[in-house]
Amino acid sequence: MQDFLRYLPHTKENIREMLHAIGVKKLEDLFQTIPKEIRLSKLLNLPEPLSEPDLLRQFQELQGPSMSSFIGAGAYHHFVPAVVPNLVSRSEFYTAYTPYQPEISQGTLQAIFEYQTLMCQLTGMEVSNASLYDGASGLAEAVLMAHRITGKRKILLSQAIHPEYRRVIQTYLDPDQQEIVLVPYQKDGGGTDKKALFDALKEDVSAVVIQSPNFFGVIEDFHPIAERIHRLGGLLIVGFSEAIAYGILQPPGVMGADVVAGEGQSLGIPVSFGGPYLGIFATQERFVRNMPGRLVGETIDLEGKRGFVLTLATREQHIRRERATSNICTNEGLCALMATVFLSCLGKEGFKELAMMNLSKTEYAKNAVSQIRGCKLNFSAPTFNEFVLQIEKEPEEVLEKLKKKKIIGGFSLGKFYPELGHHLLVTVTEMKRKEEIDRWAEALEKAVK
Repeated sequence: MQDFLRYLPHTKENIREMLHAIGVKKLEDLFQTIPKEIRLSKLLNLPEPLSEPDLLRQFQELQGPSMSSFIGAGAYHHFVPAVVPNLVSRSEFYTAYTPYQPEISQGTLQAIFEYQTLMCQLTGMEVSNASLYDGASGLAEAVLMAHRITGKRKILLSQAIHPEYRRVIQTYLDPDQQEIVLVPYQKDGGGTDKKALFDALKEDVSAVVIQSPNFFGVIEDFHPIAERIHRLGGLLIVGFSEAIAYGILQPPGVMGADVVAGEGQSLGIPVSFGGPYLGIFATQERFVRNMPGRLVGETIDLEGKRGFVLTLATREQHIRRERATSNICTNEGLCALMATVFLSCLGKEGFKELAMMNLSKTEYAKNAVSQIRGCKLNFSAPTFNEFVLQIEKEPEEVLEKLKKKKIIGGFSLGKFYPELGHHLLVTVTEMKRKEEIDRWAEALEKAVK
């Protein structure tokens, strides 16, 4: 912890106690061995102190110009406080393995227990597991779980879900056991087409799967969907790839979700060339026996002291064997710890403030780009962090021009949505300064002429 303690101020009482412990009366007494003529007699001519992100950014700028990225699409550049990597790199955490023996794993078990508690608060659900491999596999596990619970065959899958998440779901499912029906998105709003969804929603549907915010950044209104699917005996599964959004959005559990599964990379885990990621999985307590993965619980030992144990582990390498809920529900313990430290440092108000920063900067970017001829916002619905921009020129040509200005201008949607061949998915997080957004908009305006 030495790396970051120096940034934390000591109170007058702290200083008084430390001086008393070493037998001196005041701080100046510590410098008696330094001749007065060479001591500093006035304050250094230094600029005002910087926040941690600004300080790190200044050091990065000293290294030379770097790329300014406006790409997200499931992997988001958020600030990670130094306390996060510092704490998780302690040897008792990064050398820990599966806590099979609770008597020697209390620290790891408590950390996972705290993670589960935070995930329940984040999602509005009653129980969370000890994490999964990533958001895509978590969502696929949720679909399999819905099939086990309802025994029904059909899955309604929104086309506005992250395309790679949809592909993972299709890979997990046995086509002889389950059938996927894709539900289109609204061409004007960008959310799931409720009319098409309700037309397909029958009693043979196991679950409706939607994402909010969806792949286009659009915030979905799924409360009426929850009411309809519950009347027909199915489940509502809500996924997400941007967890920061729940700093200001209503938790999915409050809106009627039965299972919430998504990606936790935004919670203190840096973008690292494709991983590692963190799969968040939460549900209602009545479904706990069908939940994949592990569950850490709190208990009392023989001496009446608080303790933690691996309460539930429905994995194949445990006692369930062929009756396991999943054979591939890897627990990302270290990443879960990073998310726990990150959320604990921010607290409720800090997390809300972070989400508001993301929202306001995205709205600023949307407003700036809407003034550019040859560009227009494609969807009318409210968004978080991301938005779809329609451009008249070929996206690859525009992105190449921006790259020469050291700007990664967005993600070309034609790769996943052929009908959106002239569209970019643009992402703006709290890491983007006003100057960066303005420079991107100015470069974009020149590129689309």
